[in-house]
Amino acid sequence: MSLTPALFGQLSQGMGVFVLACALVTGLAVSQQWSWRYRMVGVTLFSVVLVVGLFSLSFEPITRSSVQGAVPFKLVYDRFGSRATIAVAPSIAYDELEATLKQAGSNLFSSGRINQGDKQLTIYARTIVHPRDGVSQPIYLGYVKRSLTLRNDPDLEVKVFDDKFAELTQIRG
Repeated sequence: MSLTPALFGQLSQGMGVFVLACALVTGLAVSQQWSWRYRMVGVTLFSVVLVVGLFSLSFEPITRSSVQGAVPFKLVYDRFGSRATIAVAPSIAYDELEATLKQAGSNLFSSGRINQGDKQLTIYARTIVHPRDGVSQPIYLGYVKRSLTLRNDPDLEVKVFDDKFAELTQIRG
């Protein structure tokens, strides 16, 4: 079962019915002055909080996608704007880099990003190599560009810098 906005919408509707039932029982308990009436008030209010949370997830659930062939990456720079940078291992293969960029493009999407004049989110992939002792060299291997507004962007652009990847291969030996 995947977590989709429709599923969260159904769950919030079901919890809404539960809240109405709790409210009726709470009203009856208060009017009859039963000893457990304040417990029902707590149950009802907590259920309202759950309904609000489920309803908000029905707009955009928090899910992560998995792309076949992608390797783990670390988010290095992201100010929730139109640019971000991820770090990958220096031992990454060409196909793994493409898959990892696609996965990063999917996982870092959020409709709340600040566009700052850009219409696309650009995520750069970089690695750090050590050509000799005491020297660290960052190498930007590629990027993915995707829409800032569409979750399933049909125009996803993945670009791997062939010259930088060849440089990485040469440094690795």
